[in-house]
Amino acid sequence: MCDKEKPDARKFVSNLSGPMPLRRKIYLFFRNNAEKIRKGKKCCGHAGQPGC
Repeated sequence: MCDKEKPDARKFVSNLSGPMPLRRKIYLFFRNNAEKIRKGKKCCGHAGQPGC
């Protein structure tokens, strides 16, 4: 999946600019980052979502 990919600023911005309500983007951003921290990985496993 995306565990082997390096973090990319371009993908980060494109994930946040997708067509989605702002409230949902913020929720997914924090949820996905918390999951990355909890698992100790570079990716949360939800490629394409904000925060992944």
